[in-house]
Amino acid sequence: MLPVRDIVRRPGEMREHRITIPLKEQWGEGLVSVEKGEEIDLYARLESVHEGILVTGEVDSTYRGECGRCLNPIEEPVEVEFQELFAYPGEEANDFEVQDDHVDLETLVRDAVVLALPFQPVCQPDCPGLDPETGERLTRSAGKEQDAPVDPRWAALQQITDHGNAAE
Repeated sequence: MLPVRDIVRRPGEMREHRITIPLKEQWGEGLVSVEKGEEIDLYARLESVHEGILVTGEVDSTYRGECGRCLNPIEEPVEVEFQELFAYPGEEANDFEVQDDHVDLETLVRDAVVLALPFQPVCQPDCPGLDPETGERLTRSAGKEQDAPVDPRWAALQQITDHGNAAE
């Protein structure tokens, strides 16, 4: 919650806030998330406009989890920009409104951060993943050197091609 009493209904007025906040709960589900207790750095610029308070900002934090291919632990920064109009209370229903001369940024910031988290995170772009047969982590060279096993449904055709090569 950020106070806006001094700029409410004063178009053209602006305030900037820079704060660091520890999370009270985990943000995100799945393979990666911003964990409870992790600090987020928030920069917010609040501008009074005729319709309400325009909030423009940036959030920086770190997400942790595991690689979607090899299951190695990963830790990466997440940086998100956001902008939203907090309307003055009125007849129209709005997602975000100025309440008691304050704007509550928690939902806005949480949604922006969670939507910026990768759905299939990888430890590196060319991560080879796990061996489907053994479940062990593949190295870059191991995946390229091994031939794929022959599908048993094609084994009869393999015999034909082997005999054809032997006749030549």
